[in-house]
Amino acid sequence: MESSFAWSRANEAGSGHPSLTALGRASVPLPALDRRDLRRKNIGVIDCHRNHHLLNENMPRVRKRHVQQTLRFPDKNGQNRGRRKGETWRGKKPGRKPKGLRAGSPHTVRPKLEARYPVHVVLRTHRDIGNLRKRHLYKALREATLCLFRHELNYKTGSAFRIVHLSIQSNHIHLLVEADHKMALSRGMQSFQISAAKHINREFSVRARLAVRRRGSVFPDRFHQEIITNPKQARNSLAYVLNNWRKHREDRHELARGWKVDPFSTGVLFMGWKEHEDAVVLWKWRDTYDPLPVYLPKTWLLREGWTKHGAISYFDIPSTRPMA
Repeated sequence: MESSFAWSRANEAGSGHPSLTALGRASVPLPALDRRDLRRKNIGVIDCHRNHHLLNENMPRVRKRHVQQTLRFPDKNGQNRGRRKGETWRGKKPGRKPKGLRAGSPHTVRPKLEARYPVHVVLRTHRDIGNLRKRHLYKALREATLCLFRHELNYKTGSAFRIVHLSIQSNHIHLLVEADHKMALSRGMQSFQISAAKHINREFSVRARLAVRRRGSVFPDRFHQEIITNPKQARNSLAYVLNNWRKHREDRHELARGWKVDPFSTGVLFMGWKEHEDAVVLWKWRDTYDPLPVYLPKTWLLREGWTKHGAISYFDIPSTRPMA
């Protein structure tokens, strides 16, 4: 290395590098030197620029680092969503902004679910469907619950799913369900939503006399869930679901003023009403009325645990806050 430094200083004012002049290029090759090493040894900058082509010829070429390429395909709307690996967002993150007065359910990881805990589920429908509390849409949702009976989801070993109570409101549906784990809950709700969407689209198209049957989403958002873990919460959830029609003032309509329970729910099948604690027969409905088919509860909380906090009256209002 010292000889190369001497060559460089000796030829700083000469005609060229000794590998080309005195010693010959083929006989004595130029030592592999880095430019940073030359500057570190106080070699003249002029010599570095003068012998630039010689350094490049004798030094091995540096390979470019391999960069993994990412293929991004457009979604159904033609947009390339997501970002490449290593990229960071600047400013606001991309994505669809929430529309309407109510924001959708967040896309977070659902919590772990145990078979002993029931779940309160809320499904919101598309605004184009209109009011769900109509006879033809009631029949459509009833057919969706019958499909779950036909598929026998309640008898699947290790992944059972069953609907215990159901309440149909104007633009959403309340359900009390039981599942073995969170995957069984997701699969069961997916089956119910697919069947309900098909039946609702068919009944909607027939009633609206559409030339082309309506197709598209009926439940545009993820379902909201709340895991019930104690008897008091179970009692409040039962009262909230079965008497939810009183919260939305559906009992003040002219035809509904004489009703004690909501006919668009499973209240006629509930055995824990305070006014009918000693009754042998709870209700006698009309021959033209078909109740919503549901399963009997198997969890202790919905079967008898909720009774520790008192019976439920069909005059209870879940929320007394004034509605906007």
